[in-house]
Amino acid sequence: MAELMQGIKRTAYCGEVTEALAGQKVTVMGWVQRKREMGPFTFILLRDRTGIVQAVVDENSSADIIAKTKEIKGEYVLAIFGTVNLRTENNINKKMKTGKVEISADVIRILNESETPPFQIEESVNVSTELRLKYRYLDLRRPNVAKNLVLRHKTCQAVRNFLTEDGFIEIETPMLTKSTPEGARDYLVPSRVHPGNFYALPQSPQLFKQLLMVSGFDKYFQIVKCFRDEDLRADRQPEFTQIDMELSFVEAEDVMSLNERLIKRVFKEIKGIDLETPFIRMPWKEAMDRFGSDKPDIRFGMELQDITPLVKDTDFMVFKGAIEAGGSVRCIVAEGCGSLPRKKIDALVDVAKTYGAKGLAWINVQENGFKTTISKFFTEDQIKEIADYVGAKAGDLILICADKNKVVWDALGALRLDVAEKNGLLNNNEYKFLWVTEFPLFEYSEEEQRYVAMHHPFTSPMDEDLDKLETEPQNVRAKAYDMVLNGCELGGGSIRIHSRDVQNTMFKCLGFSEEDAQERFGFLLDAFKFGAPPHGGLAFGLDRMIMLMTGADSIRDVIAFPKVKDASCLLTDAPNIVDQKQLDELGLAINIKEE
Repeated sequence: MAELMQGIKRTAYCGEVTEALAGQKVTVMGWVQRKREMGPFTFILLRDRTGIVQAVVDENSSADIIAKTKEIKGEYVLAIFGTVNLRTENNINKKMKTGKVEISADVIRILNESETPPFQIEESVNVSTELRLKYRYLDLRRPNVAKNLVLRHKTCQAVRNFLTEDGFIEIETPMLTKSTPEGARDYLVPSRVHPGNFYALPQSPQLFKQLLMVSGFDKYFQIVKCFRDEDLRADRQPEFTQIDMELSFVEAEDVMSLNERLIKRVFKEIKGIDLETPFIRMPWKEAMDRFGSDKPDIRFGMELQDITPLVKDTDFMVFKGAIEAGGSVRCIVAEGCGSLPRKKIDALVDVAKTYGAKGLAWINVQENGFKTTISKFFTEDQIKEIADYVGAKAGDLILICADKNKVVWDALGALRLDVAEKNGLLNNNEYKFLWVTEFPLFEYSEEEQRYVAMHHPFTSPMDEDLDKLETEPQNVRAKAYDMVLNGCELGGGSIRIHSRDVQNTMFKCLGFSEEDAQERFGFLLDAFKFGAPPHGGLAFGLDRMIMLMTGADSIRDVIAFPKVKDASCLLTDAPNIVDQKQLDELGLAINIKEE
């Protein structure tokens, strides 16, 4: 039977028992990592969220303690009271923070027993993600997982402290709100009081934070849960956390400068890294032309190069057709990859095809010439001209894509990252920040056959492009800015539209009638009648930020209770069915269509 804690209180965490406490009496509590019996000695490694400390029982200990140690098994919950002693030089464990000391146990209490866990509670244990998440409460005992959540906590504290010092006010916005078209699919919540009507969980606090600016709270922030019913991936969850902020009477540079200072503070306090500011500013078009991505990873080169001028007169229909259709022919130079076997080159072609490319031409630059898929259409001299133009040398592999610009950018941008990862060019201990600016305000949706907002309908167009809103929407740039770290969008924001007239024009460009706009966003448009200040803001993806700071492979590793790829929770078995009585109260009937 487990003993109660009567008369015993914890005086130190396991990871805090160092040589500074030598000679003192301490009481530690935690879980048994391991028990080892070596002759007259029994060693107990006790673990809590701060680390592990070793306690020792020997033949001179009381009969009660010696008997109790026989009962102890892995993951039993113990309280140990004893004296902190320095280990001898030969017994120091340099891998442990507490490795210079051990506790000579005077009292051991078993506070609770444990069954054998389904996997070892150790840092390097090899166990499936499914098993880890099913028993997430055990997984969180592992020090490397627990330290991610501790770092997350410290980051949130650093953010709150910085923004509070800068005059921001933390304000909560509603979780139950109105469904508005913001890009992703909403999670809907049926209303019992209003049968047939639904709330939506917020995809972001966008509309409410703009209303706060109208309210006069000129510096708002919150660390807030957001919800999007969309397909998952390594850095996406159905519920995620944003560091959200909005400011009045600012321009884009003010918001970017503030957030550079915030990130500089966070990385200094949490990682001990002194970031160099200001970060690079890169217009969207330059990012796409150079890196094939609006979130470029600038830790390595291998930039895209436009060879359209060199091949514009070719009879090779793949290139000629792309150019005549208004596209381009571009390439990357994969240094040292000329020796790749054909099978691996074909795998690169498959990568390009997943991003819409119809194929991929390549040139293997060799000491005595070239091996290439386009030899039938280009002379040796023409191929050499291409190689010289892009700076390729013997041993390099030139990968060429011809198509619409978007397809070329997407395919080569993905190939660039794929080659870099396979060749060890990505250093997770290196942090390269930049701002991507001047995004297009609109992008054309082939599916909907109309222009849609690249970010959201409340992003302000650049002043010099205002007159193009209705006549040249494809050429209108936005006052938008994304902070990018190592190929991931860390945060994004914009200066917002604060003029009712401009907002109405924006809705018109997006295909909303005045009635539609009023129905969906009337409460915001009405607020704009009463003196909306110029304002803008930004939201960081907290989960993604912590993932990058810890070097984790997925945001699942930095969320206490994450969901898996199909948005289910293996721990609680959510989502699940509910009682018919609950459905009847909501006036709902289940009608599941068979696949």
